[in-house]
Amino acid sequence: MPINNKNPRIKSCTEIARTRLFRVEALELEFSNGEQRIYERLAGSGSGYKAVMVVAMLDDNRFLLVKEFAAGTGDYQLSLPKGLVETGETLFEGADRELKEEAGYGARQWDYITDFTLAPNYMKSQIDVVLARDLYPEQLEGDEPEPMEVVEWSFDRLQTLNDRPDFSEARTLAALYLVREKLQDGLL
Repeated sequence: MPINNKNPRIKSCTEIARTRLFRVEALELEFSNGEQRIYERLAGSGSGYKAVMVVAMLDDNRFLLVKEFAAGTGDYQLSLPKGLVETGETLFEGADRELKEEAGYGARQWDYITDFTLAPNYMKSQIDVVLARDLYPEQLEGDEPEPMEVVEWSFDRLQTLNDRPDFSEARTLAALYLVREKLQDGLL
């Protein structure tokens, strides 16, 4: 029997909870076979916000990670610099600001890599991944409660990154593997 890939009809979308950062929505769905379900999803704080993650290259092999407190895991975690693009900023302007705030560097060269979702069954959000090169030192004050530790890492040690107890960010690992492959293949 062939599988039907027709999207279900959304009968209603209702906000059932809201915090400063998130909205929870209940979607009343009707599938093509007549089945009806209510799915819940985390919808973010509002419409139109965009997030960016920065792979900041010191040279062809070395990149920057930042260590910050992660409320989800309850400890400090290594990740790529990331944050929201503010209203009125382009993607690269937001990425440059986040890089300056979190890692103390700006970049003269930018490339778009891809976008990722995180738990698309439950979250209505995505993050754009960009590559920053030709870095220069510049620090901006950000909204972080404390300075972030900046850690240099290299592609030749990428496999060992996942072995660290202070690293669990799957989007970071995926972004780094993508960038490494694109650089090795001469696509960037």
